[in-house]
Amino acid sequence: MFHKEGTPSIIIAIIVSAILVGVAFSVPMPIWLHFLLVILALFVIVIILQFFRNPKRQTILDDATIVSPVDGKVVVIEKVSENEYFKDERIMISVFMSPINVHVTRYPIGGKVAFSKYHPGKYLVAWHPKASEENERTTVVVEHKNTVKIMYRQIAGALAKRIVNYAAENEEVVQGTDSGFIKFGSRVDVFLPLDAKIKVELNQKVRGGESILANF
Repeated sequence: MFHKEGTPSIIIAIIVSAILVGVAFSVPMPIWLHFLLVILALFVIVIILQFFRNPKRQTILDDATIVSPVDGKVVVIEKVSENEYFKDERIMISVFMSPINVHVTRYPIGGKVAFSKYHPGKYLVAWHPKASEENERTTVVVEHKNTVKIMYRQIAGALAKRIVNYAAENEEVVQGTDSGFIKFGSRVDVFLPLDAKIKVELNQKVRGGESILANF
């Protein structure tokens, strides 16, 4: 399966690849150049398709768990002051996404979207300490039926120049379903209550919609 956000890019990649193959078989040139153009065409298709892949995930719906919103590696687990919505201390878990990771963002819990906001900003590298507050980003808060609120923040990086956020305030959402997409490698921060029981470690690889970050 491929994500709908990739449709224009996939179409362009197919056209470009078709042109390269057409040139390779219609224009006189050295045999090595024929092979090079064909290989380049295949490379373009493969890179675009793998980037926009959207594999099905088997989210086990559980009112006591918070799942990772994205694929990637846990790079931060620390107590921070959250100043945009909660305005208090939270445990922040940051997941870094490389360009080869699946780039779909998924809801870490089910419930009602209490807050959803886009912020224009800079394009610092995703692991920069100030990226969470200064880079282009979206902030989403989901309120669980048990009244616990979980925030996650999509953050653009030096390469990621487009963030797609589907979360709309007052919308009821299901844990593990698509909530957006980030083009090219970046990072997602998840803000948890201080009493949440953390289930991941630094440098651990996680899968969006499946890996458990914490328990309520």
